[in-house]
Amino acid sequence: MIKQYIEEANFEDTGFSYTLSLISGKYKMIILYCLMEFETVRFNELKRYLKKISDKTLSTNLKELEKDGLIVRKEYPQIPPKVEYSLSERGKSLMEVLDQLCVWGENNRI
Repeated sequence: MIKQYIEEANFEDTGFSYTLSLISGKYKMIILYCLMEFETVRFNELKRYLKKISDKTLSTNLKELEKDGLIVRKEYPQIPPKVEYSLSERGKSLMEVLDQLCVWGENNRI
């Protein structure tokens, strides 16, 4: 029955595929995890946490996460510019799933 479902279903149309498209890439899950841990984080704080990420890559990932509704970007009208990132309600709901991945990893580490 599962084999028949897989053959009939288009993988790209599944919820699993959609979720993976939101968190795919080297840094997105780490960015989300950082925002879960520290709640509100500035760009340079994220950069220090991720260590070897370039400004462009971090900026691109943040823009994609914001576009997908997983994070909120708050810009303060001041000089020097201040921008903070935090999880949106949608992002917080995804963290429940990602947290279970962490639990699984801890319980099944070889």
